[in-house]
Amino acid sequence: MNVENDLELRKFVAPEFIFGLGALRLAGRYAKNFGASKILIVTDPGVMAAGWTDQVIASLEAEGIPYVIYAGVSPNPRAEEVMTGAEVYKESGCNLILAIGGGSPMDCAKGIGIVSTNRKHILEFEGVDRVAVPMPPLICIPTTGGTSADVSQFAIITNMTERIKIAIISKAVVPDVALIDPATLTTMDPYLAGCTGIDALVHAIEAYVSTAHCPITDLHALAAIRLLSSNLLASLAAPDDLQLRSQVMLGSLEAGLAFSNASLGAVHAMAHSLGGLLDLPHGECNAILLEHVMSFNFPEAGERFLQIGEAMGLDLKNRTLLEKKATILAEVMRLRKAVGIEQTLGQRGVHRTDVPELSHKAMNDPCIVTNPRRPVRRDLEVIFEEAL
Repeated sequence: MNVENDLELRKFVAPEFIFGLGALRLAGRYAKNFGASKILIVTDPGVMAAGWTDQVIASLEAEGIPYVIYAGVSPNPRAEEVMTGAEVYKESGCNLILAIGGGSPMDCAKGIGIVSTNRKHILEFEGVDRVAVPMPPLICIPTTGGTSADVSQFAIITNMTERIKIAIISKAVVPDVALIDPATLTTMDPYLAGCTGIDALVHAIEAYVSTAHCPITDLHALAAIRLLSSNLLASLAAPDDLQLRSQVMLGSLEAGLAFSNASLGAVHAMAHSLGGLLDLPHGECNAILLEHVMSFNFPEAGERFLQIGEAMGLDLKNRTLLEKKATILAEVMRLRKAVGIEQTLGQRGVHRTDVPELSHKAMNDPCIVTNPRRPVRRDLEVIFEEAL
């Protein structure tokens, strides 16, 4: 135990959240309590096709609350989409935002909220604590068990001009309430469910070894690792099993509470770089990079990675340190392949010539600051090359 780290001042921020079956049907009640006169619903076509948006709309209509739908959100939400959504919000006379979907609609909704009250372009808020004016009330309803944008201080937006993802990190972007309904996971595409589940696991692992971790974030991170490593694969095999889906959604929630307060590390910094430059799926990038970054970080956070291995249910007794490390990395690789993420970065279209730019951008990402082992640019280049 690092007593000095445990005694450092730490702030823990989380929204009100309701967890359980039927949570999304409380949208109307919460919107009414927040004094909504008209709501901007931010979602995407996939969530609408699954029927979840309709259930939320029924809840709003039962309370007599009018709404307008904005569904022009890409898988990696773009600055232009945020600005368009902010215009819709303003022109429609809305005073509350409700996001239903994965991380993309929720991050876009956060961006819309920031712009609507701060009256500046969304790209001007990149960095930490740069949102001066609070957003309108924001209700988030997650439909993937992975991103945890519904409980986090993060909003990730793509700058298409510079081909980079920016991170906006602020207490101001924490939603007012998250309505977390595990039933929404039953309609997920299996591959998306696998990618988002591994994304949640990465959140928990990076939060646990982060230089900004604390006893409270540790509790949430280890709980998430236990829940996800023991339930994710089973939930993919039995997609309609609400008990298994609930455990995955709970794991995602625990991971979100951990990383929102402890921040992340090189996996996310590098994944943001990949997503911005090549528009690759975020969870997939995290999964491909995880074992390589863990190997790099092991010399500085070996004891914590051993505790992660134990939380994953691995038997590490009577083994050398190198054998323990190999066992943990092998399990991470096994989970990644078991959910269907078998391609390398090279097979996903990343070229060796991309590596210098990718590494440069990752070094400037805020998530790199709390990585347990401080990398130089060449370190990231080597990791990218190993993952090709």
